[in-house]
Amino acid sequence: MTTRRHFIQATAGAALAAQAASAQRTISPNDNVQIALIGVGGMGSGDVEASLKVGGTKLVAVSDVYDGRLTHAKERWGADVFTSRHFEEVLARPDVDAVIIATPDHWHDRVSIAAMNAGKDVYCEKPMVQRLAFGPPVIEAQKKTGRIMQVGSQRVSSIVYKKAQDLLRQGVIGEFNMVEAWWDRNSAIGAWQYSIPPDASTDTIDWERFQGRAPHHDYDSKRVFRWRNYQDYGTGVAGDLFVHLFSGMHFVIGSMGPTRVYATGGTRFWKDGRDVPDLMLALCDYPKTESHPAFNLALRVNFEDGSSENQGFRFIGSEGIMTIGNGVTVSRTPREAEPGYTIDTFANATQKEFLKDYREKYPEQRPSADAMRPDDDEKFLPPPGYSDHLDHHKNFIQAVRTRKPVIEDPTFGFRAAGPALLANLSYFEQKECKWDPVGMKQV
Repeated sequence: MTTRRHFIQATAGAALAAQAASAQRTISPNDNVQIALIGVGGMGSGDVEASLKVGGTKLVAVSDVYDGRLTHAKERWGADVFTSRHFEEVLARPDVDAVIIATPDHWHDRVSIAAMNAGKDVYCEKPMVQRLAFGPPVIEAQKKTGRIMQVGSQRVSSIVYKKAQDLLRQGVIGEFNMVEAWWDRNSAIGAWQYSIPPDASTDTIDWERFQGRAPHHDYDSKRVFRWRNYQDYGTGVAGDLFVHLFSGMHFVIGSMGPTRVYATGGTRFWKDGRDVPDLMLALCDYPKTESHPAFNLALRVNFEDGSSENQGFRFIGSEGIMTIGNGVTVSRTPREAEPGYTIDTFANATQKEFLKDYREKYPEQRPSADAMRPDDDEKFLPPPGYSDHLDHHKNFIQAVRTRKPVIEDPTFGFRAAGPALLANLSYFEQKECKWDPVGMKQV
């Protein structure tokens, strides 16, 4: 329940943010881009480290509902880092240029909108929103404020996916007709069994603030530190991993999204109280557009895969297959020069008549050098140690400095999140879901 104290704090924070918006500093080429982090978990901490590696950046403030993470932020990034349980206090600071939002999913849209209204640029972890209804207000806020907003699915900044995009446009696999995408895991941490600190309690955690607009429950530390396991705060495997696959594929193909989504699956192994599946499959229909032919997409996430973690894509075309993993591999088999025949059961005279007509249409030819092909597939690998996560943050910081648009803006982000959220809807309601990828709405 929202108390009067919470209301006053939120109102005061909004007022301070409005003042800050009118007092934003101009970033000169020699200035640091000063960033703040809201949500100091594993992903948020990794985002900060990537932003600091970009160079010309400085972390000045963090916010989290757990005091231990605020303490560790000072230990890790310096005692001068401002800390608060209340993100509004961070947004009110005029020394903050850009905000990294790595909260649980159910806070993404609210913090993003508040940050842009406060004059801050935004890097928001995927999925951009937790519910379909939350997407359009984020897009509208970005358009109204003119702030830079980039969603955190790093494949759109990857040189690996850019190479795949170039190869596909060159027609190396002919006209593709199907895409397979998967992300399988076989570990407790991979299945979101994150560690819970021994000092976790309502004294060290702002439980009411964590819950926000989610359905309220009695305090449960698992819900704070393993929030991905619960529909109240997260988006399950679809929002955590399908959305990465949608983002990468949409970038490679230039697609706006599918028109139909159907998902199935279940909780097969990690029966730990979670209310989301640990195995999910989805099928999607993509219509023909100016950018690509009609094709079908098959998605899979399996948290009980008996092998090591693996993920990737297979783009299947009429002339070959392009696979994306740690690099790009193109496998091609030349199409047959003639269709062949099955005439052994015909009468001899009929066979002769058939062969006469067949050879008039397909004359016998001696093999030529052109018919020879290499035994090995074509492979394209990135430099050793390459990080698309770092490149994604480089692109964001560059956009903050230059004010040039990013690829994965709120519209792109919602077009990836939308079908992922529909996969959840399809799974839980056991029905197929229709989607308008241009208008970005369920139909």
